[in-house]
Parts: sequence; C-alpha cells; structure tokens
Amino acid sequence: MPTDRPTTKSRIRGRASFAGRKLKTAGKLAPKRRRVTTAGAASRQHADRARVDIAELKQREASFRLLFDGNPVPMMVCARDDERILSVNDAALVHYGYARSDFETLKLSDIQAFETATPWSGGQTADERATRIWKHIKADGSLIDMAIYARDLTFNDQPAVMLALIDITERKRAEARLAFMAQHDGLTALPNRIMLRQRLDESLALTRRNGEKVAVLFVDLDGFKGINDTLGHAVGDKLLKCVTKRLRSSVREEDAVARLGSDEFAIVQAGAGRPEDVAVLAKRLIDAIGEPYMLDGHTVLSSASIGIAMAPGDGDDAEKLLKNADMALSRAKSEGHATFSFFEAEMDARAQSRRLIEIDLRAAIEADALVPHYQPLIDLRSGRITGAEALVRWPHPVRGMISPAEFIPVAEETGLINVIGALMLRRACTDAARWPSEVSVAVNLSPLQFRTGNLLSIAMDALRQSGLPPNRLQLEITETLLLEKSDQVLATLHALRALGVRISMDDFGTGYSSLSYLRSFPFDKIKIDRSFVRDLDSNRDAQAIMRAIVSLGTGLGVTITAEGVETEAELSYLRAEGCHEGQGFLFSRARPNAEIVRLLAAQNDSHAVPDICLAAG
Repeated sequence: MPTDRPTTKSRIRGRASFAGRKLKTAGKLAPKRRRVTTAGAASRQHADRARVDIAELKQREASFRLLFDGNPVPMMVCARDDERILSVNDAALVHYGYARSDFETLKLSDIQAFETATPWSGGQTADERATRIWKHIKADGSLIDMAIYARDLTFNDQPAVMLALIDITERKRAEARLAFMAQHDGLTALPNRIMLRQRLDESLALTRRNGEKVAVLFVDLDGFKGINDTLGHAVGDKLLKCVTKRLRSSVREEDAVARLGSDEFAIVQAGAGRPEDVAVLAKRLIDAIGEPYMLDGHTVLSSASIGIAMAPGDGDDAEKLLKNADMALSRAKSEGHATFSFFEAEMDARAQSRRLIEIDLRAAIEADALVPHYQPLIDLRSGRITGAEALVRWPHPVRGMISPAEFIPVAEETGLINVIGALMLRRACTDAARWPSEVSVAVNLSPLQFRTGNLLSIAMDALRQSGLPPNRLQLEITETLLLEKSDQVLATLHALRALGVRISMDDFGTGYSSLSYLRSFPFDKIKIDRSFVRDLDSNRDAQAIMRAIVSLGTGLGVTITAEGVETEAELSYLRAEGCHEGQGFLFSRARPNAEIVRLLAAQNDSHAVPDICLAAG
C-alpha cells in the first residue's frame, strides 16, 4: 500500500547526508558516503566523551599544580584516612623548615602540638573550623599559630584533603600586646585600674564563699611632684620603677600590685587576717619605700602615705571598697607624710557632706549669694581704722552662716576658688571705693588663683570698674605660694606691684623659710600669724620672736601687722614693742559693708574711735 512515510534506511541516509554537509561547512574533512549504523554513532560518541574527560582531567591537574605548587601560601595534601602527608608545596618547605623527604615520612599529627583532632574532623561547622587556631611545630622546634582551611579532593586515586596553612603568629602576638597594654601600665608593666578591678572582683567573689577578708591598700608617694620638677621626669620615671620593685618584693606572690595614676599604687591582699596584720604590711611598705634611691647620680628620698579599706566590713563590692580606700588615703595624707590610715564610717559621712557643700556652693555662686565681710585693721599708735580685710561669708538659706573653714577647702579642691576669688576681689574693690580715701582694703589670694594665669587681668578689671586707686588695694599671699618657686608667680606679683597694688605676706612664721622669701620679693606688709600673738603677755619665746620680727620689719621698712589680737595684755605688749597694726576680736569681728561704712563715718566725725567701742559696735 502506497504511503507518504519515509523508510528507516531513507531516514538514516538523510541524516548522514545532513551531517556531512555540517562537517564540510565547519571546514573539516567529512567521510565519503558510506552507510552509518546506530551502533557506530554510539561508539564514536563514547570515544569523543573519553577524549574530553582526559583533556578535562589534564586541565584540572595543570590547574591544581598551578594553584598548589606555585602558591605563596604554605599548602599540603594529607591522606584523609591516616593523616599521611602526601604532598607539600615549596612555600610549606620554606615556612616549616623541613626537607621534602622529611615531610613525606610525617603525618599531620607529627607537626601538630597539643592536638589530636584534624582540621577536617567531623562535628565542626565550617565557621568553627575557620576560626580555630592550631599550634604547629617547625623544624627548629618553635611553635607557630596557624589558621587552616581544608578542602576535600582525590589525590592519586585516594581520598585526600588539601590544607591551606596561614601563619597568624605575629597577628596573635600583636593582639596579645594590645590586650596587655589595655590592662597594664606602660611604664611599670603593673596591672592598671581595669585589671585591678577584675582581680578585686575575683577576690571578693571568693571571699563571699569562704568568709575570708580582703584588704585594699592605696599607696601614694609624698612629694613626687617636687621630685619631677627639680630632677626631671626621667628621674621621676626611674623612681616609679624602683618603687614598683620594692612593692612587689614586700608582698606575697598572690597579692595584686597595680599602678592607678601618676604616683598612686594599689595592693589587693586576699585572705587578709586581722587589721593588725594589714597594719604590719602597711608599715613594711612605708619602710621599704622610704629607703634612699640612687638615681642618675642623685640620692633621692621619698615616702608614702597609705589608705586601707577591708572587705566585707568597709564594703562588699569593688567600687565601694576602692572609694573607701581612697578616702582613707586622704586622711593619711592630711595627717602628714609616711603614715597610714584605716577607713572609718565617719569618713564617708564627711565625704557626703562635702559633696552636698559643693552642690550648694555652686548654686550660691550662681545666685550671687556669697558676700564679703570686713574685719578692721587698726593703727596701734593712733587707734584709727587704716584698712579692712575682706573675708568671704556664705549665708545659707537653710543652715545659716556657713564657716569659711568648711567651704573654702571644698572650693579649692573643686577649682571654685578661682570664681569665688575673682568675685570677692571685684566686690571688695567696689565697696572700698566708697570708703574714705585713706582706708585700704585687703583681699586674700589662693595659690590656685595664680595657676590660671589670668589673675593680673582680673585685678586690673576690678580696679578699673570700681575706680579704686591701686595703692588702696592690698593682696595677701601665704608662704605656700612661694614654695612653688614659680617664675610665673613672681612675674605676676611684680606686675601687680608695678600697678601700685600693695603685696602682703600673710601668716608669717608658719612656713619653712620665711626669711628667704623676704629677699625674693619686696613685700609691703608682713602679717604675723596669730599663733605668735596668743599668750604674748606670758610666753617669753613668743615675746622674743615678736620682738625680732618687729625689728626686722622696721629695718626693711615693712609694715608689721599682728593677727588674732584678743586681749588688752597682748595689745599693750604689741604697742610697747612698736608693732604697727593690729587685727582681731579685741577690736572687731568681721562686719558687713554697711556696718564698716558707719564705723568709718563715726571715725571721721570723732577723728579717732576707741578700741573698746569698735569691739562693742
């Protein structure tokens, strides 16, 4: 039966003819016409695939060799089953120092330190394997830190793992150095405050379990700033290193020694016994630090003050214990050099009180609530008021009048004294400008006011705004200021005196070398401290000192003022010795400006005011 469908043979011939045309088109020789069977075509396709597989394999092997042999990163191939090292690249030979023949006899475990697992062990995620650090042993026996990246492959027809070995030893050392620097002092290599806090937390946690005590000792070098200023910071640094050695040698190995600041150290003693035992340690530390030092050809003497707090009695957390030890240190330093003090509960109460004073004092300054009162200065020959000393007063809305002895130390500690000093200077100049022209005003200066560098401009502004002539302003300084021997201080004093301002030395005789100060600066007045005036009528030593000072003042042409005159007998003796001025409760307490104005008006009306009237006014 006729049909339109082609026969099988015709279909094969048609395909062969089409294939021949394609090969010719591609520019390749095509076979002559021949019969093509299905089996023949399949055989040819299999051969073609084999040739492709071999070519790909060679290409892969060439790529592997290029990646492996020429890689600057150390690499090796290990048998997956027994860890034998099958191959290493040149970079691994150089890095580890082994010969290739040595590597071929080793297993991976032979160059691993402290580890039995392999980088391709199960039970680890890819991220965990990537972040793990392995210790390897080089041919010279040194240890290196390695980050290892593993990849499975077939090597010489066996399962294997290719390892890329990244040496991170230097990075780990750098990280360790940074971590050390973050927790240690750069000069002494002692733990710093951060690490001390950690050690203290650990000791306190142990104490809560076993009931033992922990002692914290704050050690502060006395007069370290003076050593730095006179001998230089290089000597100061060497002194700190020597102190570090003596501290370490004076405590137990398990005790923590830290440096907290410039000249401040701390010791944490876990398992401390009785307070008496800690006191013995404090004495031993003071004795050790007090021994002379030979530094750069200088014999250096130093001493230490120590504050002690003990847990759990003085606090059961690190913050409170450190704070209480610091308060105890402040007490020790206030009592003199080379001493120690234990924390007491009332210290914290005083600290809280001082904090409240600071807060209220700032508010008082903001509200302009501080006012000057004036204590008259009396000419002992005529009995007239020749001047008045301005003394700051603080009328508190709740506590009443607060004593300067209570708030002035707080002002000096917090730096508020600079604001208060400038305020009192302006107010005193303004008030005195309305007094009679022959009456002067005296204002006390704190040493801290000289350190800001703007005292001269403040004084000039106060004089200009008030209109007070400079020769009616007396500025009183203490010997403490001159102890600093600062060029800036002397330059400021000379500049003030050049303006016409009078300079007085207050509390004369209470310092270390008062006579030498009289040579370093031409004072206009010397005010003898009240301690030399007290019981002057019966104390022969005080009489001899007073006679000598008055004679010295007369010889130098300096006015001598006696402070703290309280009895008629003291007044009589001062007059007999030729003292020029007196000041004290015998004459008058410190008064508000309005009362001073009335006294001066009465003095002008009567030309003299009897002493007894001043005291009663």
